[in-house]
Parts: sequence; C-alpha cells; structure tokens
Amino acid sequence: MRMVDLILAKRSGHTHTKAEIDFIIKGVTDASIPDYQLSAWLMAVCWQGMNADETAWLTDAMCHSGSVLDLSAIGPLVADKHSTGGVGDKTTLVFVPLLAAAGIPMAKLSGRGLGHTGGTIDKLDAIPGFKSDLTIDHFIKQVKDIGMAIGGQTSELAPADGKIYAMRDVTGTVESIPLIAASVVSKKIAAGANLIILDVKCGRGAFMETEEKATELAKTMVAVGHRLKRPVTAVVTDMEQPLGLAVGHTLEVIEAIETLKGDGPADLQELCMELGSLALISAGKCKDKEAAHKILRDLMESGKALESFRTLIKAQGGDPAIIENYKLMPTAKHKFEFVVPGQGTKWVEHLDGRKVAEACKLMGAGRTKKGEPINLAVGVVLRNKVGAKVEGGTAIADIYADSQQDYEAARAKLEEAFTFSEKAVKMPSIIKASVS
Repeated sequence: MRMVDLILAKRSGHTHTKAEIDFIIKGVTDASIPDYQLSAWLMAVCWQGMNADETAWLTDAMCHSGSVLDLSAIGPLVADKHSTGGVGDKTTLVFVPLLAAAGIPMAKLSGRGLGHTGGTIDKLDAIPGFKSDLTIDHFIKQVKDIGMAIGGQTSELAPADGKIYAMRDVTGTVESIPLIAASVVSKKIAAGANLIILDVKCGRGAFMETEEKATELAKTMVAVGHRLKRPVTAVVTDMEQPLGLAVGHTLEVIEAIETLKGDGPADLQELCMELGSLALISAGKCKDKEAAHKILRDLMESGKALESFRTLIKAQGGDPAIIENYKLMPTAKHKFEFVVPGQGTKWVEHLDGRKVAEACKLMGAGRTKKGEPINLAVGVVLRNKVGAKVEGGTAIADIYADSQQDYEAARAKLEEAFTFSEKAVKMPSIIKASVS
C-alpha cells in the first residue's frame, strides 16, 4: 500500500477501506508518512469528504493510536462533556460538580484556550494551588474516590490526532466536518468515558458560524459514537454572543460559583440544565427533562452542588476559600464602566461574541500561540445582552483592566461589538437543536 495512491484515490472521490485508513493513521503515528503527503491527503478529504463508515474508522484508528483509559474500576457509567469552544464558556466548571453531586462520575479532560476561545484549564489556573496536570493513575483514582476530576489533556491519548490537528492548523484544513468529528470523538473515547455529552456551538463566537454547519457536525459526531457503540448526545447552542455575562478567567470562575449557588445568568443556567438533563436521562436516572430539572435545581438550592465544587478544588490542591472570598484569585487593578452611546431608550440588537473576546485578548486574557502566558485577572462583565432595553449614557458592561491603555484598547473593541436598535428586539434562544 502506498500513500500516494491513497491521496489520488481520495482526490478522485473514492471511498477508503478500513485497512487503508488504519495504514494512514499508523503512518502518521510512527512518522513513516511525511508531512507533505499527510497535508495533501487532508486537503483531499476537505474537498471530497468522508462517508459515515470512513469517519467512524478514522475515529477508531485515531483513538487507538495511543493509550485508551480503562475506567471500569470506577463503575459501569462514567461521563464526559465536550464543548467545541466559545466565548465565556465556563459550563464545565458548573457541569462537572453538578453531575457528580447527582451521582454520575465525571472524568473530564480539558484544554487551554487558543485564538478567541477560552480554555477550561486556564480558568482553573485562577484558583490558587489548583493542579490540572494529573497523572493518568491520579486522574482515575480521583474520579473513583470523589466522583470527578478535571485534568489537562495528555499526549498519551490519541497522539495521531495531535499530529493531524497540528498539520490541519497550518494547511487550511481545519474546517472539515469528518476531520473535526474524528478529532473530538477519538479523544473522548480514548479518555475512557462511556457516556458522552457534546455541546456544539454556532455563531460569531464559535468556530462553526452557522447553525446548519453546527447541526451537521453534531449529527456526524453522534453517528460516529453510535457506530463505535458509545452513547453520544449532542446539543447545538448559540454562541453569537458570549455565554453568560463574564468573559475572563477569574471572572468566569466567579460566575460559575454564582451559578452553582443558583444565581447565575439565565442562559448559562439553561444550558447547564439542558446538558445535565440529557446526562441524567441517558444514565437512566430520570425518565424525562422535568424530573431531571428538579434534581438539578434541588442540588443547587440545597448547596450540594457548591459543596461538590469545593470538594473538587480541595482534591486538586486548590484553595476552597475562594468560594467565600473571590479576592484570593488574581484581580485586575482597575474597573471601568463601558456606557451605552448617545441618548434615549434603545435595545441591544446584536452582540458580537468574537469582538468581546478580542477586547479581552487585547488586555492579555488570550494567547496567540501555545504556551504563551496570559493575564488571568482581566476581562469584561456584561450588564446587558441581546434583547435588553437600555438607556443612552448608562453602563452596559464593566471592563476589568490593569491599565488605562488596556482599558482604552478594550473599549474601542467593545464599541464594535454592540449594535443598538430603536425598536424592541427579541431575546435569542440558547438551545438551537438536540441530536441523539
């Protein structure tokens, strides 16, 4: 078998066999396939696509290119959640302790942010002492002991995916639905979970800008999971504007804690309830969403969800006192108000999530390349979002910055992010579609 023949076949629209895909992934893993041939094949896949069988075979081969965690010692059911990335997405910080409190073991491997999206591990760095670089043995033991763990992604899992993604990133082949689906699902299966909940974002703050593309991706990932006999459920959610109100690492941890107390923004609470309900129903703990919502609300109102987060922080070396004293986390030197321009009554017509993220990035909250240090303290907290009635000259957001210069840069970007209307605007729905 020769790689050049497989490139020509895919370029011509032919369907790969399982043996051919196994050959490609083996060659990627042991570096016997050179980068120039891999990039040519990736471009051919982008042009011609892959059918359901090919995508499932690719996912399976990538999954088994490295270690596959065995979490059977934890119990018959272990869950994981994955988001395709967005602005202000602190869902994992709420979802993991909430579901653990509901009796579903959560084994969550997360990444750091790159580009305009924030990473869960970066957010957790705002908690003094919190360690996310867990060994595999520690990770499994912690889930077994306390029902949850959030660790950083490891190169031992799906190493072929790491090599392929690095090549996709520099060859203009990132936005291929089969390649994205295989990348996401291979890592989730390699991480050992047997109940996988996917949050597929769409809009300006996400990588998939249209609902149609996001839904297609969700359907592809669910189909791959079913073919590989792993229960996968997906929800397509809005990321045109930021999720919740806070964007920035310390600020998002604070908002996650407030949400666990039952006081979080409505859209974040709704999303956590939707994802949590899917998990409870899939796990056989509830028959319908109404019963699931009641369980989740009770866990928040009773304080059990918040105590679950405290347990997680302590288990991973962090200081749980941050729950009572937010100032123990990195704090920006200055707080500035961003006001609604002009005079009179108006409504927020549009809020560009990507520009809000760019405003934070200008203050140091994001990185342009892997490993670059970031400012955990700075960010933006919105006071109003799309559909809100506002008055000219009043504050619509707070900017947390370390200098006047940073504030001015962020303010200019926020001015581009907001669009106002003289007429009432309907509030958008956070949940766009469900796929199972």
